[in-house]
Amino acid sequence: MSGGREQLGPYTYRWSPECFPLGGDSLALGEFATLRPGGRVLDLGCGAGLLLLLCARRCPDLELIGVELDPAAGELARQNLLENGLSGQILLGDLRQLNLPGEMDLVISNPPWYPSGNLGGPARVEGGGFPQLCRAAAKSLKSKGRFALVHRPERLTDLLCALREAGLEPKRLRLCRGKPEKAPYAVLIEAVKAGRPGLELLPDRIGT
Repeated sequence: MSGGREQLGPYTYRWSPECFPLGGDSLALGEFATLRPGGRVLDLGCGAGLLLLLCARRCPDLELIGVELDPAAGELARQNLLENGLSGQILLGDLRQLNLPGEMDLVISNPPWYPSGNLGGPARVEGGGFPQLCRAAAKSLKSKGRFALVHRPERLTDLLCALREAGLEPKRLRLCRGKPEKAPYAVLIEAVKAGRPGLELLPDRIGT
């Protein structure tokens, strides 16, 4: 599979074969996450910067920061921000070793969907797993900041447990279905750092 180019409103997203193409899961997450004008947004595992562009499309005055392990993908993320006239910072390295920025309003992530093997390519294989990802998000967020992510519905129990263990209280949840009669293909979750218990189940998102 070769790379490609997609138009996201006023922005153009270029991706390579090693990065995420424009998929329904990322589109859904970009629509779902809570954004505040002038907010600070951190994407953990940003790839070529797709989620950063999707957030900027909704709220142009955000401070954008991405973290990416793969240098080639990280460089493409930098180029995508630059070519679209967006300022931002892309940090290269393992999130378990980097000195991550703090006091973020929103951390967002479309993390790897598979614990092992090569389903979906290297970008879809877990590294440190949910606990490490959630701890990194919690460390970067300010109090009452939000962590939004998308994953497979069958991993929901593991994910909810990891969020609460990291001090991130799940507050909003939405299932994504291709058609109303189809089983969900993804689940969207948003958690609040040091939030009170209480989970809102939102209507399903229908479509790809």
